[in-house]
Amino acid sequence: MSPASAPDKTCLVKICGLSTPDTLEASLTAGADLIGLVHFPKSPRHVDLDLGAALSRQARGRAERVALLVDPDDALVAAVVAALDPDWLQLHGRESPERVAAVKVRTGRPVMKALGIATADDLARAARYAGVADRLLYDAKPAPGAVLPGGNGHAFDWALLAGAGRDHPFMLSGGLTPDTVAEALAMTAAQAVDVSSGVESSPGRKDPDRIAAFVAAAKRVACDKRAASEPQIAPEARRA
Repeated sequence: MSPASAPDKTCLVKICGLSTPDTLEASLTAGADLIGLVHFPKSPRHVDLDLGAALSRQARGRAERVALLVDPDDALVAAVVAALDPDWLQLHGRESPERVAAVKVRTGRPVMKALGIATADDLARAARYAGVADRLLYDAKPAPGAVLPGGNGHAFDWALLAGAGRDHPFMLSGGLTPDTVAEALAMTAAQAVDVSSGVESSPGRKDPDRIAAFVAAAKRVACDKRAASEPQIAPEARRA
């Protein structure tokens, strides 16, 4: 499935940090639109190139495959693209807009750029990537000195994103769980959501039941929104 042929953009769900065939299969069965494979050795969700390639083959044609990298050099980008053949690259480090553009040109793959948000100033700085990255991913800004740039299970003030999607599509991440994703979607009108730690039983260990519950909750909100926007048919018209 290519990005251009993705399903309804109002309810895209990405399960990130998958590292076993069983939990990947659980995500696909649950209806995830995108799956994320993390190649970053410091992460408990890291997959090496051989495992990443096998998982990518398992998901091919069933969901969009996202390879997540943190401040990669050109050699690493090339190695990951060759091994995983991802539909998307996700840059989750301190990459500049110029670096994002260069990776797009070098690989010919769409790029989503993760951006840490804690204040309105962070959101304003993120606007530099609009029109460069194919999708912006707003995540909770990590605490100073944090080892991981994301996947820390922390949320941020979703009210900051009110109206943020008018000019460019964005994906919401950071502290989302099956219990909070509906509220997050209602507050932000995000076009897509991304979850990792929120569907885990421990760091790096995905829980199939939580994955299914998360996807169902997110899809339910999107479907409810579509139903509310559809013209209502009067009872007498139904009987006609």
